[in-house]
Amino acid sequence: MVFRAKIDSFFTFIMSFSILVIIGVFLIPLFLDKTRTMFDTVIVFSLLIISVGFIVWSVLSIKYVFYDDYLLVKGGAFRSRISYKDITKVSPTNDIFTGYRLLSSASGIEIFYKSGILGSVKISPKEKELFLSELKKRCPNAIIQESK
Repeated sequence: MVFRAKIDSFFTFIMSFSILVIIGVFLIPLFLDKTRTMFDTVIVFSLLIISVGFIVWSVLSIKYVFYDDYLLVKGGAFRSRISYKDITKVSPTNDIFTGYRLLSSASGIEIFYKSGILGSVKISPKEKELFLSELKKRCPNAIIQESK
């Protein structure tokens, strides 16, 4: 079962602003340099496309996949395989600025687990209630706190 990430307007604004800053950082020095060559221009535009492409790919490809033995949380090149038996607690969160997160919404859930270096991941499934009910089926021993 595959769940896509919810994308809200706040996150869209942050992503758009970040992309505009990156474009400015690459293009302003390029156009102020009177000694630039065609090679310089191609290199700068290539780096710009790669940078913006990586951000867009990472954000727009976020999904959460239920497999038989584990939950796969992935976005772009970032992915985590979390065994159901390792999940200890699931709680709602509005903290999107700290910790390990693969989300694109200000309101999400945090999954705490025993394995891994970080111990928790913050996600934002589009169909949160359906996601939580599926997680309850697969993790009967986990403490799952509902949104208030």
